Amino acid sequence: QEKLKESGGGSAQSGGSLRLTCESSNYAYGSYCMGWFRQAPGKERERVAHIDSYGNAVYADSVKGRFTISRDNAENTVYLQMSSLKAEDSAMYYCAAGRIRFGDPLNPDEYNFWGQGTQVTVSS
Repeated sequence: QEKLKESGGGSAQSGGSLRLTCESSNYAYGSYCMGWFRQAPGKERERVAHIDSYGNAVYADSVKGRFTISRDNAENTVYLQMSSLKAEDSAMYYCAAGRIRFGDPLNPDEYNFWGQGTQVTVSS
């Protein structure tokens, strides 16, 4: 059963912006850590950003200063605002939720629920 659904992907020019949205229609993730991951062809899945239940956000060095993760628990929605896009940002982007207590939030295995992904393509 689909738990999360991403939207907002598409094509953008280098230097442009996109905002990704992750929504849950029937489950409350307020107590979960929410993460955005991406995976490009031939590459490992990479944790882009995550935000815990208190609203603390952490970013990968590759996107720090360019991407912003935020959440609206009342609507069970998580956002990823992407600015100053680069060609290397092109990937399938996934939203994930996990009850991470002592685990590593950078590890995809710590997340219980995933969306189907939304494609982001940045043209140079």
